[in-house]
Formats: sequence, C-alpha cells, structure tokens
Amino acid sequence: MTTAPTDPQPPLTRRVRIGYGLGSVATGAFGTVPGLMLLPYLTDTLGVAAVVAGIVVVLPKAWDVVLNPIAGRISDRTVDDRGPRRPWLLRAGIALALTFALLFAGPDVDSKVVETGYVLVVFLACASAYAFFQVPFVAMPAEMTRSYAERTRLMTWRVAILAFTILLAGATAPVIRDAVGGRDGYRIMGLVMAAVILVGVVGAYVGTRDAPVGSVAPGPGSLRDQLRVVTGARDFRLLLTTWVLQALATGCMLAGVDYLAGDVLGRDGAATVLFVCFVGPALLLTPVWSAVGGRVGKRRAYLASSVVLALGAALAAVARVAPDGVVFAAVALVGVGYAGCQVFPLAMLPDVAAADAEATGENRAGVYTGVWTAGETLGLALGPGLFALVLALGSYRSGTDDAVVQPDSALTAITLGFSLLPALLVVASLWWLTRYRLDDRHDTTLEVLP
Repeated sequence: MTTAPTDPQPPLTRRVRIGYGLGSVATGAFGTVPGLMLLPYLTDTLGVAAVVAGIVVVLPKAWDVVLNPIAGRISDRTVDDRGPRRPWLLRAGIALALTFALLFAGPDVDSKVVETGYVLVVFLACASAYAFFQVPFVAMPAEMTRSYAERTRLMTWRVAILAFTILLAGATAPVIRDAVGGRDGYRIMGLVMAAVILVGVVGAYVGTRDAPVGSVAPGPGSLRDQLRVVTGARDFRLLLTTWVLQALATGCMLAGVDYLAGDVLGRDGAATVLFVCFVGPALLLTPVWSAVGGRVGKRRAYLASSVVLALGAALAAVARVAPDGVVFAAVALVGVGYAGCQVFPLAMLPDVAAADAEATGENRAGVYTGVWTAGETLGLALGPGLFALVLALGSYRSGTDDAVVQPDSALTAITLGFSLLPALLVVASLWWLTRYRLDDRHDTTLEVLP
C-alpha cells in the first residue's frame, strides 16, 4: 500500500511542456485519420465487404496489443545519454511517417485481394512503428516530474495540442480527399498527413531535450513477471478498463463520421462540420476541465466529463429525424465531454506508475504505459471493427459507385452505431471508474497486489 506521490518539485518549463505536447501531433494524426477514413476507403473505394474491411482495420491494432508491452519493456531497458525514451521518439517516429505515407498509396491492380492485402501489410507496419513511438512517449511524464499537479498541467498542454491536431487532421483529410477525388485523393491526403506526423515527431524529440529523465532503475525479472505486477495494481486495472471502454466508444464514433455525414445527413462537407463540432470544444475547454480537476480531484472531474460525453452521444440518436443543427449540437456536447476524458486519464496514468516506482524503487513506467497503450489500441481498433459489424447487421451495401442507395436498415445501423452504442459503452465504463481510489485530495492509496 502506497500513497500517491506529492513531493514538491520545480515546475517544468513552458518549452518542455509544449515540446512534450508536440508528440500529440503524431499520435493525434495517426489515431484519427485511419479511424476516420480507412474503413470508408476499404468499403467505398476498394469495394471491400464491410466485415472483411473491419477485419483489416482490427488485425494490425490487435498485433499492437501484443507488441506494446514489449516496446515498453525495451524502452525501460534502453541505455542512452538522451534517456531511455527520447531515442525511440525519433527512430520509430520517422518510420511511422514513412509507412503512413504508403498506407493509402496502394497500386491499382484491379484485384481486391491484392489491394486489400497491401493495406493490411502496410497498416501492420504502421502499427508496429507507432507502438515504439507511442509507448515511450506516454511513459515520459512519470519520469519528468513527481508532482501530482504538474502532471495535470503537462497533460493540459498535451491534450490541447492533441485536440488541435485531431481537428486539423480530421477536418482537412476529407477535404483533401474530396478536392482531388478518387484514389488519388486518398494518396495525396496520406502524404500530407505523413508530413504532419513528421512535424510532431521532430518537435517532440527536440522539445524534450531539456526534460528531466529520472533515475529509477528498471525492474528485475522477465516481461511476464513485470506484467503480473502491473496488472495486479488495482487502481491501474480499474483506470485501464475505463479507458479501454471509452476508447472503444470513441473508435465507433470516429468510424461512423463519414457514414453519418454522407448517408444519413446527406450533406456535402458535413463530415468536416461534425469533426469540428466534436473536437472544437476541446480547444477551448481543456484548460477549464484542468481547473475543475484542480478543485474537485481528477477522478470526480473524469466522472463528470464521461457523463457529458455519454449524454451527447445518446442525443445524436435523433440524427435521422432531427434538424442537422441538433445533430451538430449533440456532437459538440460529445466534444465537451471528450476534452475531459482525455485530460484526466492521461494525467492519472503517471500517478499510478510513479506511485509504484516510489514504493518499489523500480522503473516499470514503460511496462505500465505499454499495457495502457495496448488497451487503448485495442479499444480504438475494435471500435471501427464493431461499427463495421453493425453496418453488416444493417445490410450496408459496399461499392465504388456513388449511386449506391442504402436500405433503411443500414441508415438505422449507422445512426445507432454512432450514438447509442458509444453512449452505452461510456456508461458501462463508469462502474470501474467509480471504484478508482488513487487521488491525493482524498488521502487514498494505491493497492499493489502480490
């Protein structure tokens, strides 16, 4: 049993906070664009059946579930003058940008099997590079500061930049695709987004060169031993389950944006408007949520933001019968909750990892974040896969012809997959979040089981 670490420490400089936050340019672009556009690319451009497309989207992410803890273990044991994490930001980040540029650039060979196989292989390479970038990146805050409050401030910068990136990537990617048109539109969009990823990679690497590294020794034993200890941490397990379920909900909504805009709302540019409504509030409200967390504690603020997100998602169920403005307002309410649902869990994760390090004198930050990002990856991957399954149950008609008319059952499936399904997932996640206890405002403890 260990209390949450609260040692006073000089605050991080603004340069370090912004530099670290720039890593979210890479994670935000990669996390958003495939989730938003890969499924429509497969079903509506390559003509792949919805179920097969869902499998293609899920498999590379499922591989990351296995790879992420390994990447965390490797970064924990990396010995480098720049620290154990920063070298991986550059190495894996460059590989991520290169492979992403190839993702939507497949050859046109008039064979669905070859074209689908190409997407699967390249997306697998992207996911592998992303694991070795994301896991060290997420592990850094636990070593950069011991301050409970400073981690929230650090995450405020990160989430604000993340929100801006999601807005930039999510709003402009469909515009680029539609402006060019056809498969060339996807190819150009992929190149532009790869350049955005590279900006974030270099910015994070350079911006964190003066960040504290920490001196806790890597934990002994095998990876299996480390995983057993990490998964035995009660509060980490509760927080992770909450995060995975909410990532699953987010993945469903991201996958559904293009379908909701084109098939249900039937308006040109509606996908961009929906995305602005979803992410725009985060640009304004991330500091507000941070202030709320400072007053009531991270857990209570996380609960409140989750409820707001669920209410907005449920309201979007009226998309087929309500005016478009109501739908946009519902999605904006989702965005209000989404801002808090990013700030608080990302600030709570290093609390758990740092509490473990303070209690044991061993550094398992990489393993903690490896398991964490594996869970997030699983949720974000299964989200589009789950949405694709909903499409299949609704008899969605895949095809490359713009004249394809969807049956009423498909329109209902799109609406429910975008709204009620994510709302129920978020509500379910609250059962685990209410049991989380590591919060310095309530003098509670982190339980680490043997």
